Amino acid sequence: MENLAEAGVQRISIPLDAVTEEIFNKVKGAEIGGPYRWNRHLEALSEAVEIFGRNNVSTHLIAGLGENGEEFVGMIQRCVDLGVYPALFAFTPLPGTLLSDRKPPPIRYYRKLQLAHYLITRRIRRFEDMRFKDGSLVDFGLPEEDLRRIIRRGEPFMTSGCPGCNRPYYNERPSGPLYNIPRRPTSREISEIEKLLCG
Repeated sequence: MENLAEAGVQRISIPLDAVTEEIFNKVKGAEIGGPYRWNRHLEALSEAVEIFGRNNVSTHLIAGLGENGEEFVGMIQRCVDLGVYPALFAFTPLPGTLLSDRKPPPIRYYRKLQLAHYLITRRIRRFEDMRFKDGSLVDFGLPEEDLRRIIRRGEPFMTSGCPGCNRPYYNERPSGPLYNIPRRPTSREISEIEKLLCG
């Protein structure tokens, strides 16, 4: 990383993918013979922040690998506190891979994570302000009208990642559903998201 910084690299990404050590080991670590280790990845993120500076380091977090909402949102907060920007992905099964029979996460679950991500990365609310029941996110720590106003902006549900990232589709099929919307959501899409999240 020091060599990259000396060569002029300004940003770096080190993908955690999983939000818990147990899941990490199952999808890319020791349990499947992978070369990666949870503690080393976390150390590397800290070292990257020291070298490149806060908010110049990113990681990828994939929803739908077996975690619950509390674990996922907790990791979003941990990354932000560390100075790392966490980009969200929804698990997409690929034929011929070890996880090909796993389903993508429910869209409502992912929308909750996107909204929590927005609130945390914009420093509107923290993980500690939110409420969880049996691992599921049940309260964002905001009055309902404030929450609806943020949802209606559409920004929390748009493709986000490194500055300047313009990949239209992060992890979804063009036929849908669009987990990360590659443009400003339409009024119909926002209405559907609002119903999902606010009843």
